[in-house]
Amino acid sequence: MSSKIYDFSTLTGSIDAALNSWMSPGLAVLSEMVIIGLLFLTFYALLGLFLVYLERKVCAVIQNRVGPNRVGKWGLLQTIADLIKLLMKELIPIRKADHLLFLIAPFIVIIASFMAMGAVPFAKGLHVLDFNIGVFYVMAVSSLGVVGILIAGWSSNSKYSLIGAMRSGAQIVSYELSVGLSLMAIVVFSGTMSLSGIIESQADGWWIFKGHIPAFVAFIVFLIASTAEINRGPFDLAEAESELTAGFHTEYSGIKFAFFFLAEYINMFIVAALGATVFLGGWMPFHIGNWEGFNQVMDYIPSIVWFFAKTFFIIYVIMWFKWTFPRLRIDQLLTLEWKFLLPISMVNILLIAFLVMMHWHF
Repeated sequence: MSSKIYDFSTLTGSIDAALNSWMSPGLAVLSEMVIIGLLFLTFYALLGLFLVYLERKVCAVIQNRVGPNRVGKWGLLQTIADLIKLLMKELIPIRKADHLLFLIAPFIVIIASFMAMGAVPFAKGLHVLDFNIGVFYVMAVSSLGVVGILIAGWSSNSKYSLIGAMRSGAQIVSYELSVGLSLMAIVVFSGTMSLSGIIESQADGWWIFKGHIPAFVAFIVFLIASTAEINRGPFDLAEAESELTAGFHTEYSGIKFAFFFLAEYINMFIVAALGATVFLGGWMPFHIGNWEGFNQVMDYIPSIVWFFAKTFFIIYVIMWFKWTFPRLRIDQLLTLEWKFLLPISMVNILLIAFLVMMHWHF
């Protein structure tokens, strides 16, 4: 039985009813879209600033140092100062670049991550787009970001940018397979591609626990492959500073560079949110079988707290990866996917299909 104490559908339903009582149905829908859009833009910007700050602090702890501690209390205003600096920087025109494509590339990357975030279920009743093919939708729109990266690298008229973009394209297309197969593993278990349906299927236990070892293997593959897919270290070959200066966004400056930087962190959040939703129950509290007393205590923790706690746990693991392992070479990167992760994923999903067919999972 899922938590019924903190249900945002009551709040969203009352807002919908109020708007429909004040204006025509068409205008009410338009107003709701505008409100949701503004909320998402605000959340997007604040989340990006917070994740940059969090990464600096996590990195500092791992490397046994302090991190930002000058601007504001505990350095909280440091990322805002960096944002102001980026906004005030000159947008440098690149000679012989394809100016139209050079201009629209960062917007394609931002729009792709924005569309993916629209399908994330943040809490019970707090879900903007609840598609019956939610998993497929998130994979489809998030992979559009690679188009922006390839356009950015090609239109910059720079060898560094082009090499970085080609590496990124090869990397994202390759690791997309393992990410997809690891997500399909839970789709097979739950019998639905709807993210809300997958969460409901975990009311009596999260899939990482009740799916036996194959579900845990799928989770590990998802963590590694999704880290590579969003160009995070140790898989950040597309922007290897020691080889390619900054990779596909070498020629970008000011706010355009900030867009690429922001999109990387938002993609990390989306990947973590998807992992938390599919493998760790999303906003669903931690329940154990028929332990009614324990389950009721868990229900008192708001669903939105459960969601963000699980998401930030995965974000911390992804950051831990980056600051622990050395960067791979491009041949090692592709070997890891094609010779190890993909065969493991394919065998794993066959094993899961057999377990489900025999009804051997919990």
